[in-house]
Amino acid sequence: MNLEEALQSKKIVEYDYITPYVNDLENVIDIEAIAKSGILIGADAMGGAGMAYYTAIKEHYGLNMEVFNDTLDSTFSFMHCDKDGKIRMDCSSPYAMAGLVEMKEKYDIAFGNDTDFDRHGIVTKSVGLMNPNHYLSVAINYLAQNRPLWRSDLGIGKTLVSSSMIDRVASALTKKIIEVPVGFKWFVDGLLDGSILFGGEESAGASFLRKDGTVWSTDKDGIILTLLSAEILAVTGKDPGVHYQEFTGKFGAPIYARIDAPASAEQQSLLKKLYPDDVKESVLAGEPIEAILINAPGNGAAIGGLKVVAKNGWFALRPSGTERIYKIYAESFIDEAHLKQIQEEAQAMVEKLL
Repeated sequence: MNLEEALQSKKIVEYDYITPYVNDLENVIDIEAIAKSGILIGADAMGGAGMAYYTAIKEHYGLNMEVFNDTLDSTFSFMHCDKDGKIRMDCSSPYAMAGLVEMKEKYDIAFGNDTDFDRHGIVTKSVGLMNPNHYLSVAINYLAQNRPLWRSDLGIGKTLVSSSMIDRVASALTKKIIEVPVGFKWFVDGLLDGSILFGGEESAGASFLRKDGTVWSTDKDGIILTLLSAEILAVTGKDPGVHYQEFTGKFGAPIYARIDAPASAEQQSLLKKLYPDDVKESVLAGEPIEAILINAPGNGAAIGGLKVVAKNGWFALRPSGTERIYKIYAESFIDEAHLKQIQEEAQAMVEKLL
């Protein structure tokens, strides 16, 4: 039977994906607290696939929410251009999100999603658009203390190129970090069996458990992460940006950056097959190297590159899977000069390895 015959026989019916999702949201987000608080929320649908969800959520739960860019515009002319002058639906880019950032004083909390709604961008009055790593650490800290039905032994899933602020927050919570290679697929089993409370990527994709500790989604869900920011404000009285500022007072203020550099196919292949012994240095930016990793400590899976860790800084090296480049992720808990030194030493190590 072809498609036309199936349609004529009415064997193909239109399915309502929105209503079951919206009805079930109260089992993962404290929507009641958000509604009772009366906070004004700005939701930028960014013309994406999930744009009808926010309107349905607003109406079903009686939220004080303004939804905009929720009509289809195939040119995405409402968007600000990204850093390179192109229109890119990147909800973690301050350039692409400039329109929403300009309205931050209008809303108590605002947010947007990319077009397939698996990533999130959080805009607060306190700091504007939050760095994804910053928000992940705040979300983890809040969830770990505000889900009373969750087991106390649950781990926290993070990718090895995510900020070490997450490690410091987890340590303060006495929670185990499950550090995995880049890719959300590594969180699937833990979310499915309820052994990790949260899985998050540095690229602003994450998911977490239902209130009762059972699985919600084993893929990234941008909507629950945006609504969680409103819950955090409603319950604590402080937006996520303020919470992160408090973290920096306790744990230090990390500086995080990524560098991309050209690499041939042969060089990329070489960088995927490194061993700890290939790194001859014993010091990184003035501190003893504490670990050289080619496998993720959380699950033993191959990184497809290498990570070098010292007390107050680290870098990770990975060849791209889509472009002829390699990427160096780096972070310092000291200052910009220290970060630059880490980056320079990392590049020097790469040159030797190549």
